[in-house]
This record gives sequence, structure tokens and C-alpha cells, in this order.
Amino acid sequence: MYGDKKQGLSKELAMAKYIIFDFDGTLVDSKDVVISAFNQLAQKHNFKKMKPGDIDYLRKLPVTERCKILDVPVYKLPYFAVEFYSLYKHSVKDLIMFEGIEELMEELNNRGYNLAIISSNSIDNIKEFLQKNRIDYIKQIICSNKIFGKDKEIKKFLKENKLKNSEVLYIGDEQRDIVACKKSGVKIIWVEWGFDAVEIVKQESPDYMVSVPGEILDILPR
Repeated sequence: MYGDKKQGLSKELAMAKYIIFDFDGTLVDSKDVVISAFNQLAQKHNFKKMKPGDIDYLRKLPVTERCKILDVPVYKLPYFAVEFYSLYKHSVKDLIMFEGIEELMEELNNRGYNLAIISSNSIDNIKEFLQKNRIDYIKQIICSNKIFGKDKEIKKFLKENKLKNSEVLYIGDEQRDIVACKKSGVKIIWVEWGFDAVEIVKQESPDYMVSVPGEILDILPR
């Protein structure tokens, strides 16, 4: 874990009832699936294709900068997202969880936390993955193709479940996850094994930064 915020913030998390996960890059290693689906879109819409070797550079940039490099119109992202996740669906069977994630979720469930997912992926893709892996303790799945609108989904989640900001903790891997959590007043743990590099997310000062799933259990009070 980066920094030494654990002691003070653990007290703030004592009221947490729900743990919300991002999906891609947080729970599942979908890098190859994302590249494949994106390159199919690139072929159709004349974007620049991604190569596996491009990822290390791109993950250090904000989403808007990535779009410029790949010739993707930012304002069309919601439209392309629908098509993208339709292509993604063909590879759901190839998705794997990051090492330690399944054990993390099982332990959180055993500790009595309610688990949910808020993602820009499609609900059908996520449900198919969970069913395939026999994960039946995720309480809610919320999806939106609004790439930069996750804060609205978090606020909606809080309202519908009659939760205070302090009763929810978000776990995600992207800069936009941190921005969304700050807008909605929810604490966030950023994970370094996902899509965004530490260089870009440090600017947003996430509440916690972890390098392996087990560190999340160390942060949360028992």
C-alpha cells in the first residue's frame, strides 16, 4: 500500500456496509479482450488500432488523451460503447479474475459486507461472467455506457439503497473512478493492477492505493 493513511481512514470505514467494485481491470483481467474488441471497432470506424505494446504508454494518459492518439471522437464514446461491449461479449468466456480477487470477494462476503458492481461494461457480460464462475453473492450490478458519468450511478445507488456516503466503499482501477467517487463523496481504494498507471491516478489523490488484493483486507476493519 502506498503512503501511511491506514490508521486514520480505517476508522472512517468502520461504518462501511457495501463494497462496490469496478469490473474491468479491477475484478477481471480483460486487457486482451479489450484490445481485440477495440481493434474490431477500429477496423470498422477507421480508428488507429492498439497493439499490446501500446498499453504501458496509454495507461499513463487520461482517457481523452488516449482518444486523441487513437483518433476516437470523445463525444461519440457512449455510442461506440454499446457496439464495443457487444463485440466484447464474444470473449467473456476467456476472462479470468486477477490472482487473489476471488479469495478477496469471498472473505468480504464472509465478513458480512454487501458486494455490488458499478461498471461501464454491459450487465449481460457481467452476469454471464459471474454465472460462469459461480459467484452468487453480488447483491447488485449497475451499468451505464456514460464513460464519465459513474458518479451519477453511485449517487443513484446510495439513494435507492438509503445509504450514507460513509456506508459505501468503491474499489476501482481508473482515474475516472477516483473522480466519480470524489464527486459522490465516497471513499475509494485504487488498485494498481488495472488499466490506469500510478502516474496518472496520483494526481487525483485516491484515499487508498494498493498493489495486491490482500491489502484491501488489511485496510478494512474486521
